[in-house]
Amino acid sequence: MTKKERYSLVIEYFKEHRPVAETELDYRTPYELLVAVILSAQCTDKRVNIITPEFYKSFPTEKQLAEGDVEHIFELIKSCSYPNNKAKHLKGMATMLHNEFKGEVPSDIDELQKLPGVGRKTANVIASVVFNKPAMAVDTHVFRVSARIGLTTNSKTPYNTEMQLVKNIPEELIPLAHHWLILHGRYTCVARKPKCDECGLQAYCKYFEKENGLHITKVVRS
Repeated sequence: MTKKERYSLVIEYFKEHRPVAETELDYRTPYELLVAVILSAQCTDKRVNIITPEFYKSFPTEKQLAEGDVEHIFELIKSCSYPNNKAKHLKGMATMLHNEFKGEVPSDIDELQKLPGVGRKTANVIASVVFNKPAMAVDTHVFRVSARIGLTTNSKTPYNTEMQLVKNIPEELIPLAHHWLILHGRYTCVARKPKCDECGLQAYCKYFEKENGLHITKVVRS
């Protein structure tokens, strides 16, 4: 099976079986999503969604967050991972967002990365989810799943994975494909023991092929 065929079959599968795929983070505005994504680093979306309702009540806008006390921010987010760093990043992000961007979350990935606490993955999430740009955010799920299936090869970094995926996925599908891979990794192709027996991608998956001593050369569509 060629890489082009593998991509085509995987995309067809997801289009049929998961036509709707979106972030599981709760948010109402670009600012709220930015807060949620910063909090989600090394933390589950479920935990973030527990934290953010009270956080948004205390800091409904970037201006109020910029004026907030770091200790107060910390108290609201202390049940997530790395709360000390994230409290500082959130205040710094809000300060720059208010002072340099007039409170408007930028759509440009390079501009987004100027904000404290915003790396390339976070910037890509915002660009994709809020602005529907063809940006592929690579978290641990996307990195793992794309390698296991065989969508990426010899990738050692998230950036390399991002470049391979963007090159091979149609531009208009990239925002959706980002969520396909995340959700597949979160619920089916889990890290320690992937649920291959209930996965519909068996016939196209290099990991399944290797684990079962198979050699998939051609897939016949029914």
